[in-house]
Amino acid sequence: MSNPVYLALDVPQLEPAKALVGKVKAHIGGVKLGLEFFCAHGAHGVHEIAHLGLPIFLDLKFHDIPNTVAKAMQAIHVYEPAIVTVHAAGGRAMMEDAKAAAAEGCKVVAVTMLTSLDAGDLTATGVYGSAETQVMRLAELAHEAGLDGIVCSGQEVGMVRKAWKDGYFVVPGLRPAGGGTGDQKRVVTPRQARDNGASVLVIGRPIARAEDPEAAARAIEATL
Repeated sequence: MSNPVYLALDVPQLEPAKALVGKVKAHIGGVKLGLEFFCAHGAHGVHEIAHLGLPIFLDLKFHDIPNTVAKAMQAIHVYEPAIVTVHAAGGRAMMEDAKAAAAEGCKVVAVTMLTSLDAGDLTATGVYGSAETQVMRLAELAHEAGLDGIVCSGQEVGMVRKAWKDGYFVVPGLRPAGGGTGDQKRVVTPRQARDNGASVLVIGRPIARAEDPEAAARAIEATL
């Protein structure tokens, strides 16, 4: 089985980003490029990372009217991403159009609830109930819309997999045993997430900010 670890490459300078991928390439399965990277480096940056030979996960979290999201999906075909994110909160029609406009072979996954949020944050935005209830509600909507899977925390992935047996589940906010949680609130270890049914493990700071990124990536790979 291929390595499920995708390095979250939210590094502001391009050359250090490329150097980091070069160091850890043997111990990861792909690279996740998010808003920070995309806004800083654009098309050139994506192509530079893609040239390093690993699958690209474009974590752009599209959330707009269906037509706009469909056109954005078509615009990123040129990057040949393996995975792209949209927000499940955009609704069923938006998700359906996003999937229809995606390139063949590209997995479209819906962000259910950011791992920086908890139940209190949900209530503050007018959504009542537990994090688990909200994730399940949006996972069901994404499934009905024909998406490949969802993004959720390691705390919910086992529950979602039971309901969506062939889904593709991306789990961010992971921290190795003994690591700090930073701004993440719903965290588990990479091994726990994998055991619970995660398809992709998104790991950023524990590798990128380690004193020895290669050793950190190798250590995480070994736990899997």
